[in-house]
Amino acid sequence: MGVVSPQGTIKNEFPVTETYIYMNHAGVAPLSRRVQDAMTGFIQDATVNGAVNSDQWAETAEVCRAAAAQLINADTTEIAFMKNTTQGILIAANGIDWREGDNVVTTAVEFPANIYPWWSLKERYGVQTRMVPERDGCIHIEDIASEIDARTRALTISHVEFASGFRNDIQALGDLCREHDIWFIVDAIQSLGAIKVDVKSCNVDILAADGHKWLLAPEGAAIFYCADEKREQLINTNVGWSSVVNPRDFLNYDLTQKPDATRFEEGSYNSVGLYGLKAAIDLLLDIGIPTIEGRVLELTKRLIGGLEAKGYRVNTPKKDSDRAGIVIFESDRHTPTEIYEKLLAKNIITAERGSGVRVSPHFYNTSSEVERLLEVLPDL
Repeated sequence: MGVVSPQGTIKNEFPVTETYIYMNHAGVAPLSRRVQDAMTGFIQDATVNGAVNSDQWAETAEVCRAAAAQLINADTTEIAFMKNTTQGILIAANGIDWREGDNVVTTAVEFPANIYPWWSLKERYGVQTRMVPERDGCIHIEDIASEIDARTRALTISHVEFASGFRNDIQALGDLCREHDIWFIVDAIQSLGAIKVDVKSCNVDILAADGHKWLLAPEGAAIFYCADEKREQLINTNVGWSSVVNPRDFLNYDLTQKPDATRFEEGSYNSVGLYGLKAAIDLLLDIGIPTIEGRVLELTKRLIGGLEAKGYRVNTPKKDSDRAGIVIFESDRHTPTEIYEKLLAKNIITAERGSGVRVSPHFYNTSSEVERLLEVLPDL
């Protein structure tokens, strides 16, 4: 694991480590030097040259698209860029051809970005949202299956649940969706960049993930995937000037949409964000997702063991296959705010979530940083 050694160049890629033990990648991640360099390079170009080099901006976006496709085992024709995860989920929720009495299945522990777009369908179309509760901190596939019936049109779920750290088995869920011939939509913001995501083997129809968490990219630059075979079945409710086949022939109005996922990109890019996203994905691909996943699971396993040894209650599942980079723990003696602030006072960055504290280390964090976090926590 020398590539993520504290003495190696990877740790030096993250200036945040000079001041903090940063373990809030499930919230907003810090940027690497190469991401900073890419974004400041774009800003310098735009400042000095205006849009003279705009062709290069467009080329960079296409290189980024190819890198994003590689990251999730997709084709470039299936990738579009969004401003956030929510926009991608909205495209899915608003684009399915609903009928009154239809339903969508999700969980009762989703981040609101994966709830409100579906709830809003009830008033407009009479679509019911069925919310499967967790049991013992886990979502059980049989519970999801029991909610699917002849009027179910979609299953939408987070790959990794933000408030527990539970990793859903999206391969099994994808098989379940194929069996019932329903849409499978995945919110991958808490997994993409930390663990393997393969849209083809998991039969994912639509995936959305912003860059500012485990992808280590800036906010406002998100990946959207729509399977080629499902694209024509999805109504594009946000057709804009850039959605059509002749976007630069401004006065030759033609509503014919582009033949690939770029039809969902209704207007101009967040170019500086895409420069950052490209650099961030390149870093992850250089290291390799299998290496990153192994390191993240190693750090979280060490963290879980140390927390339990000190008497804290760990809410996140223990099995490697049931978790990713998030660990949630709590105490009957100390409030989440007390624990969070005690860690913050020592420049250890975590987050309060519900009745617990959420710790989310990434591959460049070290075992010694985990030990330092455990050392700062009081014994119970």
